[in-house]
Amino acid sequence: MECGSPESSVCGTLLSRQEYWSGLPFPSPGDLPDTQIEPGSPTLQRHQIMSSEMLPAFSETCNVERQKNLSEDGEQNQKPGSSERFQPISKRQMKKLMKQKQWEEQRELRKQKRKEKRKRKQLERQCQPESNSDGSDRKRIRRDVVHSPLRLIIDCSFDSLMVLKDIKKLHKQIQRCYAENRRALHPVQFYLTSHGGQLKKNMDENDKGWVNWKDIHIKPEHYSEFIQKEDLIYLTSDSPNILKELDESKAYVIGGLVDHNHHKGLTYKQASDHGIDHAQLPLGNFVKMNSRKVLAVNHVFEIILEYLETRDWQEAFFTILPQRKGAVPTDQACESCSHDKKFARVEGGLNSDSSEEENRHELDSTHEEEKQDKENSTESTVNSVPH
Repeated sequence: MECGSPESSVCGTLLSRQEYWSGLPFPSPGDLPDTQIEPGSPTLQRHQIMSSEMLPAFSETCNVERQKNLSEDGEQNQKPGSSERFQPISKRQMKKLMKQKQWEEQRELRKQKRKEKRKRKQLERQCQPESNSDGSDRKRIRRDVVHSPLRLIIDCSFDSLMVLKDIKKLHKQIQRCYAENRRALHPVQFYLTSHGGQLKKNMDENDKGWVNWKDIHIKPEHYSEFIQKEDLIYLTSDSPNILKELDESKAYVIGGLVDHNHHKGLTYKQASDHGIDHAQLPLGNFVKMNSRKVLAVNHVFEIILEYLETRDWQEAFFTILPQRKGAVPTDQACESCSHDKKFARVEGGLNSDSSEEENRHELDSTHEEEKQDKENSTESTVNSVPH
């Protein structure tokens, strides 16, 4: 079909409509070519019929294309999310998921085991009084506690002389003393004096339960403010006095100081300045050690508890002292010393005997040499005489 023919007017009209539906500007009537078609001609009527029939179909195709483009855009937007959602998991995550799954599957089994354990303990508690002849409680059977009137004081007035590391060590030693006193057969009257400063701060931060401790007197005051001076005995390794027996009417003071021998003789000096009696444990009478006789706070505390139970210093020392101290009983140490001396004497005797024998051999050898020289000289004289 040529555009110059009558049908070319229909072609130009269709193109203009396509341009309109495609979003391009529609030309004005003056810009349209003159098709020389009369308004009432059958060609124009046919063109109008064709355009009215094709318009719905064309708009429908445009709508389908738009929906298709939107669906493609949606799929493209969903692709990154789907890839993130289905990313491969690592072996560690897989193990965690498997463990969680097993935990969920075994929940009923654990519940059943707990029930059986409770029933078993209940049966044991029911059978316990039958096995005991007196029918008393198990804890009372295990230990018959008799509280001692002896007062044992940890003096915490050295707070400013210690660094935080040593403060933490002192806190652990105090915890040990408290636990051992609670378990002891003869617990003492436990006092913690001059409590404050770094020690109290460390206990508040790391051991908030200390405020609920039982059978202990924690006081911010100095021990001399509420205990008479005549009743006090300061335990220090620098004291010349040896403690032979424990007087349970007295109050014994242990210096709460962890200084690694930086402040030697400080506790002895403080006791002397305050006019307090002082003494040291009879460690040298029963124990021979490789190191100095300075013990940790908890060791002194536990030795006193052990002595109150056994009334034997040697047994108390060797029960509490750690192996790193190299503690040996003094009688064994004396035997070893005497044995070493005897061994040294025997070695000295053997050495003297051997030296005497060597001297004898030397004398014999000199005599033989002299005899040999004499014989040689006589032979030479005989040979020199003329026949």
